[in-house]
Amino acid sequence: MDDPNETHTKEEPNIYVALTHQPLDITSTINRVKSPKAGAIVLFAGTTRDTFSSRPVLHLHYTSYTPLALTTLHTIARSMHSKHSLTAIAMVHRLGTVPIGEESILIAVSAPHRGPAWRAGEEALEECKARVEVWKLEEFGGEEGGIWRANRDGKVGVEVGEVRGDGDDRSRELAGT
Repeated sequence: MDDPNETHTKEEPNIYVALTHQPLDITSTINRVKSPKAGAIVLFAGTTRDTFSSRPVLHLHYTSYTPLALTTLHTIARSMHSKHSLTAIAMVHRLGTVPIGEESILIAVSAPHRGPAWRAGEEALEECKARVEVWKLEEFGGEEGGIWRANRDGKVGVEVGEVRGDGDDRSRELAGT
């Protein structure tokens, strides 16, 4: 099991990726991509909202297969850096419980011009959502408990399991089993 005080990183010049249980720091993430060669910096900050499909959300909880997720994040970052001729890219995903209003992911990119920065930022997010080995538990209020989902957005999500609010470890039922 991961140490909640440890941040797992993978980096090379102008490419930084991390998985952490700590609150995300927007300023330090932007500082990782700042450069006198960059005329544009784009930052995406994904935050926990208070509802999902009209259901109240208490918080999100993220888990990952950390070694593989870190490698996948790094592969995506390298691809974006090359494809869009970026100056730099930083991708940081939070693990553990993320309260309402706090960031779960930060993606910062810099480029000589705004067009490539915009495109790279959005593409990096979509690739992260599609490929990185991170799962989230949406905890709802009331008797609903929560639902484990693959880390997707834009649609209802890919449901991978369900947790009822009764506290019984056997209450987790994986879809399709």
